[in-house]
Amino acid sequence: MTSQTTIDTTGPGDGAPSGPSDPKPATGLRGHPWVTLITVAVGVMMVALDGTIVAIANPAIGKDLGASWSELQWITNAYFLALAVSLITAGKLGDRFGHRQTFLIGVAGFAASSGAIGLSDSIGMVIVFRVFQGLFGALLMPAALGLLRATFPAEKLNMAIGIWGMVIGASTAGGPILGGVLVEHVNWQSVFFINVPVGVLALILGVLILLDHRAQNAPRSFDIVGIVLLSASMFCLVWALIKAPEWGWGDGKTWLFIVVSLVGFALFSVWETRVKEPLIPLAMFRSVPLSAGVVLMVLMAIAFMGGLFFVTFYLQNVHGMSPVDAGLHLLPLTAMMIVGSPAAGAMITKVGPRVPLAGGMALTAIAMYGMSTLETDTGSLPMSIWFALLGLGLAPVMVGATEVIVGNAPLELSGVAGGLQQAAMQIGGSLGTAVLGAVMASKVDNDLAGNWADAGLPPLNPAQLDLTAQAVQQGVAPVPEGTPAPIAAKIADVAHDTFISGMSLASLVASGVAVLAVAVAFLTKRGENAEAGAGVGHI
Repeated sequence: MTSQTTIDTTGPGDGAPSGPSDPKPATGLRGHPWVTLITVAVGVMMVALDGTIVAIANPAIGKDLGASWSELQWITNAYFLALAVSLITAGKLGDRFGHRQTFLIGVAGFAASSGAIGLSDSIGMVIVFRVFQGLFGALLMPAALGLLRATFPAEKLNMAIGIWGMVIGASTAGGPILGGVLVEHVNWQSVFFINVPVGVLALILGVLILLDHRAQNAPRSFDIVGIVLLSASMFCLVWALIKAPEWGWGDGKTWLFIVVSLVGFALFSVWETRVKEPLIPLAMFRSVPLSAGVVLMVLMAIAFMGGLFFVTFYLQNVHGMSPVDAGLHLLPLTAMMIVGSPAAGAMITKVGPRVPLAGGMALTAIAMYGMSTLETDTGSLPMSIWFALLGLGLAPVMVGATEVIVGNAPLELSGVAGGLQQAAMQIGGSLGTAVLGAVMASKVDNDLAGNWADAGLPPLNPAQLDLTAQAVQQGVAPVPEGTPAPIAAKIADVAHDTFISGMSLASLVASGVAVLAVAVAFLTKRGENAEAGAGVGHI
């Protein structure tokens, strides 16, 4: 976060000292701290909401645009990947050109990209504009924190960042519910169109309320080579994971992309040690707690975002729920994240982050294991218990990330650390969807033919089996029109049972990832800058 960045509120050329300084008091509403918080919260809400609201709309998008399994994954992956790769660079842009300008450009671009998605008539265009959403969202997020740091006096900053964090948590968790209402009562396009009026409101408020703030000692160059290397490496890795079910894990193309990604990461690491102003100063990772915090965020997001991707298909296509009903069934998850966040913040303040983070990931592991036991006829109460437990486990990890990562970073790198925290979560979400999606696809491919034959259904040729597998991976029963009712029932049983077996295995993998995160959590500790950087959740 930029909470430790030195701020110059008097404009270029001021001879202020290099240490942090409180901003000048605002006159009227323009520059007023709490109105500034409301303004940036409206913009940030769009970005956080779009991370999960699309999950509930995926089945409708797939049906309307004829999207394949991998294409639906890219609706999520394209957004998270563009957001993650751009966050740190976007933070440096804000430091150099001003957080107000960066925020306004991010809001305008995000709203425009959202409207373009709603007008798209092909899955390719949806994915392209999701990339633009991610890029503009990356401009918006670090700029919002920079504005809060520059606007709030020191004694009120922690409360402001806490509320900012609550907005992100509530928006992230509430996305599926709002998405369900919009998809059921309007259409899937409305999930994106809703960002247009919200963006216009944030833009108007931003122009009228926000003051321009410039960071002293702003960067004068950009690590273009580092940006290219990191972006290309991440693309190759996620592309390999998504295409592996289609190509096969033993195929040369799959391993070519994996090897290229590993080489790219190695080159990126070498380059970052030689460039004057690196994208990510690798010296930060000499801190074991900071490195553990980053890894923890990645692992948490793999389990959370990857698991959530399948739940929407399970609720809608297996249980036959409407989008609104599916969203309401996720309400326990939403409620526990919102309720648990301030409680987790208070606990972390008293005992430090290690025990709450380890306990939270342990609860997450239990919840994901519980989700692996879901069946086609599982009732609402067992589902609600597992969803609530998942929300309760995730809350301390969301809240504690600031203290672990930013608190253990040097003060002069706190802005980069904040971007790194957000990037770790976004990369983890993208990898979670890809990895668990690959697990699901592999399991369905392995089981479908045998289950189909065991049910006594007519044999399928390879092309038919491939098309059927793609439908089953989304929980859809591919029943041809005019199929007799007894045969249709058998097809539905096979499709749903095969989907459940794939989802169960993916959930078990997610549970294992969460168990690994428990061990990583014990490597974390409160940093020297914890009090200055751990605002999220301390309201």
